[in-house]
Amino acid sequence: QVQLVESGGGLVQPGGSLRLSCVASRSSFSMYDLAWYRQAPGKQRELVARIITGGRTDYADSVKGRFTISRDNAKNTLYLQMNSLKPEDTAVYYCYAVHTWSRSDYWGQGTQVTVSS
Repeated sequence: QVQLVESGGGLVQPGGSLRLSCVASRSSFSMYDLAWYRQAPGKQRELVARIITGGRTDYADSVKGRFTISRDNAKNTLYLQMNSLKPEDTAVYYCYAVHTWSRSDYWGQGTQVTVSS
């Protein structure tokens, strides 16, 4: 079992920045593909960005050029740097981890990001 704990959410003005963190409760973090999802009120959860064990990254078109996903396996931590935030980025952001061979997967509890003036 892996517990994922997100932090770093909050209220920010349009054009501002936030950095989300997700800390895993166990080692072997490097064996997991990782991702950030978000869910806005009344909408389905959507993939924001992902980073696989080899380091390759993918982004939703809506965040390309503004968000950067990264990982620090030594610290069991996943990050999401969010710049040039827009009101439409307002959502609960979730950390997600899936083991590369067992496919066991885990979700964090979510952290609220609100972009508003």
